Amino acid sequence: MYKSYSMELAGRTLTVDIGRVAKQANGAALMHYGDTTVLSTATASKEPREGIDFFPLSVEYEEKMYAVGKIPGGFNKREGKASEHAILTSRVIDRPMRPLFPKDYRNDVTLVNMVMSVDPECNPEIPAMLGSSIATCISDIPFDGPCATTQVGLIDGEFVINPSLAQKELSDLQLTVASTREKVIMIEAGANEVPEDTMIEAIYKAHDVNQEIIRFIDKIVAECGKEKHLYASCAVPEELFEAIKKIVPPEEMEEAVFTDDKQTREENIREITARLQDAFADNEEWLAVLGEAVYQYQKKTVRKMILKDHKRPDGRQITQIRPLAAEVDIIPRVHGSAMFTRGQTQICTMTTLAPLSEAQRIDGLDEFETSKRYMHHYNFPSYSVGETKPSRGPGRREIGHGALAERALVPVLPSAEEFPYAIRTVSETFESNGSTSQASICASTMSLMAAGVPIRKPVAGISCGLVTGATDDDYIVLTDIQGLEDFFGDMDFKVAGTHDGITAIQMDIKIHGLTRQIVEEAIRRTKEAREYILTEVMEKCIAAPRDHVNKYAPKIVQIQIDPQKIGDVVGQRGKTINAIIERTGVQIDITDEGAVSICGVDQHGMDEAKKMIKTIATDFEAGQIFEGTVVSIKEFGAFVEFAPGKEGMVHISKISDHRINRVEDVLTLGDKVKVICMGKDKMGRMSFSIKDVPEEA
Repeated sequence: MYKSYSMELAGRTLTVDIGRVAKQANGAALMHYGDTTVLSTATASKEPREGIDFFPLSVEYEEKMYAVGKIPGGFNKREGKASEHAILTSRVIDRPMRPLFPKDYRNDVTLVNMVMSVDPECNPEIPAMLGSSIATCISDIPFDGPCATTQVGLIDGEFVINPSLAQKELSDLQLTVASTREKVIMIEAGANEVPEDTMIEAIYKAHDVNQEIIRFIDKIVAECGKEKHLYASCAVPEELFEAIKKIVPPEEMEEAVFTDDKQTREENIREITARLQDAFADNEEWLAVLGEAVYQYQKKTVRKMILKDHKRPDGRQITQIRPLAAEVDIIPRVHGSAMFTRGQTQICTMTTLAPLSEAQRIDGLDEFETSKRYMHHYNFPSYSVGETKPSRGPGRREIGHGALAERALVPVLPSAEEFPYAIRTVSETFESNGSTSQASICASTMSLMAAGVPIRKPVAGISCGLVTGATDDDYIVLTDIQGLEDFFGDMDFKVAGTHDGITAIQMDIKIHGLTRQIVEEAIRRTKEAREYILTEVMEKCIAAPRDHVNKYAPKIVQIQIDPQKIGDVVGQRGKTINAIIERTGVQIDITDEGAVSICGVDQHGMDEAKKMIKTIATDFEAGQIFEGTVVSIKEFGAFVEFAPGKEGMVHISKISDHRINRVEDVLTLGDKVKVICMGKDKMGRMSFSIKDVPEEA
C-alpha cells in the first residue's frame, strides 16, 4: 500500500514515499528533500553466507549524472566506478548503521542509495542517510534502529542545519552527526580550526535535530514496518568457551596478549589456537567456530584487563602515548619527505609540487567543486601488517583514510594566490599497529613544511579508544589506541587539529552510541595528546615551513596581465603561447582573470618567458626598447620579431646612421638586434628604429 509522509526539516520539506516503487526489496523508501530525490533500498539474502565470521554488509551511494542534467564525461557515456565522493558517502552511511545489526547475523545485506535528482539547496547525502535507516527499519531485516543523521555548518559564528551547497562554500564547519534515540553514534567533521567547545555544541545541536527525525521515522515504522524475520544465530556455544578455559586458563590468555610487540602477541595466539585445534580435533562443530571463539576470548580478556584492572596490553598508562619519533628529508630528490613513527605505526609521506594545471578535475554532482589542487593519497600495503597479498589498488578504507588526512590539512594550506602550486602528498604505510590515518596527518604536515609549502600552522592527529561496561557510567577512555585496543574496544575517535582548534574528526564505534560525557572526555583527551605531539615531537623536528621550495621542485612565478590581452598571449589556435613554451622550456597557465603562472626548473627560461609575456601584454608606446630577431628582409627594410608572433618593421632609413643601399649590407636573417618603438606606420604596423636606440640601452 502506497503511503506518503512529510516533515519540515531545516526549513525544507522532507517527504518519504513508502510502497510506491521497488516493492520487491525487503524495504524501500523514495526520499524527497526539496527537489532532491533519492531511492533508498534494503535487501537481505534468504540464508546466511557460509564460512564467514563477520556480518556481510554492503552500502552503496550511486551518483547518476542525469540528476544534475549532465552526460558522463569520457568515451563511455555511462556511469562507471564510484567516485571518491560516493565512496566516502557510503562509508558515512555504513558507520552508524553497522553497529545496529545483530553481531551474530551472517545474511548478506545490501543498502543502495540512488541519487536521481539534485536540488542545490538540499544535499542528497541527507535523504540517502535517512533513507537507508528508514528502508531498513520498515523491512523484515533484524535492525535495532532507527538512527538519524544531520549536517551542521558554521557561518559567521552561527550554526546552520543541513547547509546548502552554496552555504557549505562559506562554512567554517562541515559536520555530520548520526544518533540513536539516546546517544550519538557517528561523527564526521572537517573544520577551520573550530574550538573544542564550539564543536561539542554543534554535535549536540545536530543530536537534538536527530531526535525530531527519529520520532518521524517511528511513525512511519509503526504504520508500514514489517515483522523482523528470524535467523540462525552464529554465536559461539557457551560450552565451547568453558572447554577452552580449561585448556587455556584466563591468566594464560592474559599473559599471551600482554605484550607491546604485535608479532609476539600474534605468535602467542597462533600457538594457543593450534593447541585448541588438536584438543577439539574430533568435534567438527566446534572446529568450525574455533577462530571466532579464540577471538572472543581475547576480546573478553583485553576488555577485562583495561576496564577492571586499568592494564593495557602493552603496559602503558591509560593516557600515555606510545614512543614517538619524527624525521624529515629521508627520501632524496622528492620535493619533500617526512616519516612519523608512533610505536609500531610508521608512516612516510612524500610531497610533490606541480603547476596549477595539474590540479585534479572532478566530474560529479557538486556544481561548486570541479577541481581540487590539494590531493592526499594513503596506501596500506600488506607487508605493513606482516601479511602477503597482491596489490589491487586502493580500497574504500585507503580512500577514506586519505580523505580524512586531506580534510585535516586543507584549512592550513596557503591559497593559490599565495602559493600557485598543485600539491600532492602520498602517505606510505611502512608499519601498522593502530591509527595510521592520524600518523599520516603528522607525517604529511612535516613533509609539506620540508617541501617549502607555507602552511599557516602544523596539524597533528591522534585517536582515542573506549571500553564500556554494563552501565553508561562504567567506561574507560584510552589515549592513542593500538590495533588490539581498536579491534576489541568500542570506539575509534580520531581528532586532528592545530594548537588553536579542530580541523577534522572521524568517529567509528561498535556499540549503540556514546553519552555526552564520553564525547567530551574523548575530545579533551585528543586535545591534550595533540598539543604534546605538536610541541614535543613535530615542532622539534621541523619548526616552520622552509622559505624556499626544494631544488628539485618546479619553480613558479606569477604575473598579472590585462584580461583583454589574454588572446594576444595565447595567439591564434595557441600559436603564440606554444612558441613561448617551445623556446623557453616552461609551462604556462593563464586564468580568465589574467593571472599568469610560469613554471619551470631553469630560471633563465622562466625569466625569458616572463619577459616575452610582459612584452606581448603591454600596450606599445613610442620610446619602448625591445630586443628582437631579424625574421624577414625586404628591399624597403627588415622585420624584427620582438616576441613570439609579434613583429615590427625597421625601414631601411632607420637601420644605420649612415646611408645604405641594401638592407643585406648591414643585417642578415637571425641577427639579434635592439630596436626602439617609433609608433605605428601608415599601415598600422609597429615601426622600429635601430639607429635611434640610445647607447646606454
